[in-house]
Amino acid sequence: MINIKDLSRALKQVAEEKGLEPEKVLEAIESSIAAAYKREYGERGEIVKAKLDTKSGELRFWKVKTVVDETTVRFVEEEAEGDKKEEKIPKSAPAAGESEEAKLPRYNPERHILLEEAKDIKKDAVLGEEITFPLETREDFGRIAAQTAKQVILQKLRESERDSILSEWRDKEGQIVSGVVQRFERGHVYVDLVRTVGVMFANESIPGEHYRVGERLRFLVLAVQEDARLPGIVLSRSHPRFVIKLFEMEVPELSEGIVEVKAIAREPGNRTKLAVSSKADGVDPVGALVGQRGTRVMAVNNELGQEKIDIAEWSEDPERFISNSLSPAKVQSVEILPRREARVYVPEDQLSLAIGRGGQNVRLAAKLTGWKIDVRSERRPEEVQEGGVAGTAPAEESEEENADETKEIPRDSGD
Repeated sequence: MINIKDLSRALKQVAEEKGLEPEKVLEAIESSIAAAYKREYGERGEIVKAKLDTKSGELRFWKVKTVVDETTVRFVEEEAEGDKKEEKIPKSAPAAGESEEAKLPRYNPERHILLEEAKDIKKDAVLGEEITFPLETREDFGRIAAQTAKQVILQKLRESERDSILSEWRDKEGQIVSGVVQRFERGHVYVDLVRTVGVMFANESIPGEHYRVGERLRFLVLAVQEDARLPGIVLSRSHPRFVIKLFEMEVPELSEGIVEVKAIAREPGNRTKLAVSSKADGVDPVGALVGQRGTRVMAVNNELGQEKIDIAEWSEDPERFISNSLSPAKVQSVEILPRREARVYVPEDQLSLAIGRGGQNVRLAAKLTGWKIDVRSERRPEEVQEGGVAGTAPAEESEEENADETKEIPRDSGD
């Protein structure tokens, strides 16, 4: 008989350490004891179950058989010693040419019971029903059986812990989390998230940003993968949505839905442009994100390593929106052309600011608006400026495409 006080104490301790319900830990223990019983006393193919009474400490064992007939299993009969086994194929067997997967399972007397026999035990037995048969109670297991039990309980605990972590993190996808840099491997950054470890792939980090082991940072939960060996928490600091979520943490009007980010274009580590609008009269969307004396935008800047942020007011009027998108440059006029193209004229002293270093400002403005933009000097309207022409897909579409580009988490040699 098992010492219930010691068991209860152990259950509670393991549950707390793994962040699991005590019932899950008990279930793992019962599965391991059943595996040990089968290893020591059971037959091959037999399905053994165990139940531990947490009040009395008594163990109960039984085996399970499924009710079958010739339409649900196939039978193999041995004719004579040395002869090949003859397979008796029921009428409902798969036709020739069908895949092997479509074949019926082979009858096994250790886990199957024929319908006629089952009705002798239980009159209302039906196909597919499971019938239980009590087994002799045992508490003495050999070394190999005990080792099997240990392996089973560790596996069950890992599976339960993984399911618990996944259920916790599914709701955090697309949210900001805080973690501590744990280690680096092949350019990827592994982050300690308390109960699990997340990974930030090399191209999800901010270019030029250096990370130190033990450093605490914020990350966007890009994806939660369920097909990896370990819970695959994929993190990002370069994704455009990371900037939006950082602003939501600083700007109540944004998190409450009074102000909305209509579009975003980002070149991580260098510059980000946001287009914002207000759903309430009298609320300045740009001012809400900038904050008093720039405190809100500065807080986001600090998290991004001084990445420049331009905030423009969104408008349904293309001329006004394109003009706003080239901020901080001042635009003189905008000429709308066919095929979503626009020619923008700026004062001579604003030309370099409108184009930006390497054409970055006009390039991000084109991504933000979804228009091809050609920046020119109002004094030299016929002259095409170097780096002054840019065109790309709308920022919203680009963001969706980026979100779909999730990767499989690398195999971790750690726990």
